[in-house]
Amino acid sequence: MRKAAITSGLSAASVGNDPTAARSRIGASLAALGLFAALAVIHTWPLATAPGHFSRNDNADTMLNEWTLAWDAHEVVHDPRHMFDANMFYPEKDTLAYSEHLLVPAVIGAPLLWAGASPILVYNLLLLLGLTLTGWAMCQVVSRWTGDRFAGILSGILIAFNASTLTSLPHLQAQHGEFLPLALLTLDALLSTPRVRHALVLAWWFALQALTSYYSLIFAATALVASVLVRGSEWWGERARRVLPLVSLSGGLAAALVLPFLVPYCRVGQVRSLPEVAQYSASWHDYLATPARVHYPLWSAHWFGGTALFPGAVGLALTAFALGTGVAFTDRRARMALAFGVAGLALSFGPALPGYATLYAIVPPLQGIRAAARFGSLVLVAVAVLAGFGLAAIRTRWRAARWLPAVTISVLLFANLDAFAAPLDFVRPEPISSIYARLQQESTAVVVEFPFYPPDHIFHNAVYLLNSTIYWHPLLNGYSGIMPESYVQHYRDLQNFPDARAIAAVRAAGVTRVVVHYAAQDQWFGRDVVAALRRCPDLRLLAADDGVGLYALVPTPRLEPVRPPVNNAKTVQPQLSRLLAGGLSMPH
Repeated sequence: MRKAAITSGLSAASVGNDPTAARSRIGASLAALGLFAALAVIHTWPLATAPGHFSRNDNADTMLNEWTLAWDAHEVVHDPRHMFDANMFYPEKDTLAYSEHLLVPAVIGAPLLWAGASPILVYNLLLLLGLTLTGWAMCQVVSRWTGDRFAGILSGILIAFNASTLTSLPHLQAQHGEFLPLALLTLDALLSTPRVRHALVLAWWFALQALTSYYSLIFAATALVASVLVRGSEWWGERARRVLPLVSLSGGLAAALVLPFLVPYCRVGQVRSLPEVAQYSASWHDYLATPARVHYPLWSAHWFGGTALFPGAVGLALTAFALGTGVAFTDRRARMALAFGVAGLALSFGPALPGYATLYAIVPPLQGIRAAARFGSLVLVAVAVLAGFGLAAIRTRWRAARWLPAVTISVLLFANLDAFAAPLDFVRPEPISSIYARLQQESTAVVVEFPFYPPDHIFHNAVYLLNSTIYWHPLLNGYSGIMPESYVQHYRDLQNFPDARAIAAVRAAGVTRVVVHYAAQDQWFGRDVVAALRRCPDLRLLAADDGVGLYALVPTPRLEPVRPPVNNAKTVQPQLSRLLAGGLSMPH
């Protein structure tokens, strides 16, 4: 019965020659898109009421990502060859590779930034769009695989709105998983019906997901490899000659698209040590943690430690049904989800997993992953798929029951309730000072902002990055997942600004403009910085606004070159005689 239902669903999805059926599919697809857009607004409420003013800028990573989006959009039209030479941590190179490049979201949001929209507004719109498209893409895929639109909607809800995505709003890449379902769909098509077209499309979807973030690259690759491994009968034996060349073609093309954007990361050469990875690995408690209002006060508060990976009671129940009825094993698409779900679960525990150290050693890309706990997102994707198959199986088995429509709607409602955490807490960020417009008018400048925070408080620099989106000149300050040694040295030299050592250091670094935030003097300067600046002859005030001052570094006076004495005995001898006659004291 189950096989017949799937075959029927696929047949219904393939009647592309029927105009009426095509219009019906398009209408259903657009309705689903509208549904997930509405759900994105509801689950992030009240963000949609003021997307240009509400933010999670209380988190430094949000500001880092806002700056990244703006930098990508700026540099792609000014100097794309130096895309990774971002303006922070001057004079270091490849500083964009110190964190996620967010290339695909940046391309989507670039027209808005070019039109003058603020980085905060663009970030929030991309956040809502990511949730919408991720849910919608999974809905389309599972609807096609099961032949059940309601099963697709459930899967879309579970992948887009869960404990992980709704606690990761400061990390835009966590909301943009829309290309992974499409890659899985195309992989299934390639293994089932080997064609060049499928190989090319698979490479495209994978590349888009991989260029969303480095973590997305690793997670998508893990999901696809695990999926291929559990479908060996379709690429081994007699089918190997047809399938494996196409899989190789797809992999080669994907590598050609992605590798140029990995080269800067290789140049940076940052490797996450196993002890560091262990600090950011998952525990069993994380799979019980959720911000959902229905669960948090009951039991989740006891387990919440910053990482929330609870799949939801509805998702777990329907996944258990899919496992219990055997659908998770007999259906080749469901089996793919089961495989990468298990892989993600195991890898999320990092070095605590036996064999992780070996994988870390022989798979170099794994050495760039610090937060191994994020592999748990693959568990949530797998639960979304398997729960969809579970609901489809229920609706097939009891399709004539009168209670089925009510149960179906209840399942969808409770799936939303499982993750519902609104209203969420947002802040209204401080407006960027008008003095930065003065920097925007200057053709060249090298900027440093004070306080210059110590390395263990480097996250305070994130607001300086957001400020720099006004002018884009090189900036000594910076914040990212990597801190260069030059920043540590700069802090040592600048911590007593504006003393002589600090002034000499900024001159040596090529700084021409200094921004000082007076309000921070009590906590970070340890002196009356306003009075010290007034006494400093090396700095000249250009503008001041709302507790922020912009200073120019006064050029050092140019000394006239000393002319060497004329080597002429007629001239030197009389001069020496006059000096001696005048009582010149000769050294003893």
